[in-house]
Amino acid sequence: MNLTFSWLGTRLARFLARTTHVHGTGPASDPARLLNCLQAGDVLLVEGNSRVSNAIKYLTQSTWSHAALFVGAHLTEAGGQAGHCFIEADIVEGVRSVGIEEFNGLHTRICRPVGLDASDCRKITAFAIARLGNRYDLRNVVDLARYLLPTPPVPLRFRRRMLALGSGDPTRAICSTLIAQAFQSIRYPILPITEIRNADRPECPGCIEEILQLRHHSLFAPRDFDVSPYFQIVKPALAEGFDFTALHWQDQP
Repeated sequence: MNLTFSWLGTRLARFLARTTHVHGTGPASDPARLLNCLQAGDVLLVEGNSRVSNAIKYLTQSTWSHAALFVGAHLTEAGGQAGHCFIEADIVEGVRSVGIEEFNGLHTRICRPVGLDASDCRKITAFAIARLGNRYDLRNVVDLARYLLPTPPVPLRFRRRMLALGSGDPTRAICSTLIAQAFQSIRYPILPITEIRNADRPECPGCIEEILQLRHHSLFAPRDFDVSPYFQIVKPALAEGFDFTALHWQDQP
C-alpha cells in the first residue's frame, strides 16, 4: 500500500510541478541585483508558475507560492555544491540546494529577519543544510491537488489549514515548513500567536503583557514571511541607491 501511494504521489508531484502560463503580478527580478542584496538568513519569496503554485496562491490568497532560504557561502563551507546558495523544498526532488539561476524570470521578494547576529544566522542556515536530502511531503501534494479547480469550495477560514494536511513525518517538508522550522529552532518569531493578559504585578495593577506562543510549523505559508512584523522587505532597486531623476522616459527629448 505504501509503495503504491509513494508511486502515485511521485507521479502526481511531477504533474503538479509542470510550468503553466501565468500572468505575473510584478516584473521578474534581476539575478545579479538579487545576489548583491542577499544576506545569509534571508528568505526569498517566489511567484511560481507551476500547477501547484496556483493551488498555493489560492489557498493563501497571496502572490507568493514558494520560499527559499539564502544560505550563501555557508553551504560551500559545509561541503555543498559550488555555485549553490539557496536551500528549498522541491515538490519532486525534496530538500535540495540550488543556485540563483533557479529563479530566473520569476517575480521575487527578499524578506530579511531583523536583529539576528552572525551566530544566529549560522544556526538557521545550518538547520536547513542538515536537512538536505529529506523528502517532500507527498501526502501534502495529494491534499493540494484537490484544490486545483478554478474556484474550489473552500471557505476562507479553512484555507490555511489545507496546507497542513500532510503526514507530519519530520523527515518530510514543504518549502515554508522547512524555513519556519529553521527560524523556530532559535525561537525567532515569524507570526507567533499573541495573548494579551494582565501583568499581575502589585506595583503595576493596570499593566498588561504580551505572551507569545509558537505557531505550529505546518501552518506556515510563504506569505507569512512577507506580512511578518519581524522581517524587513528589501528591494534591490532601492538598495543600490535609487535616483528617480536619472530615469529615461520615452517622452524626453
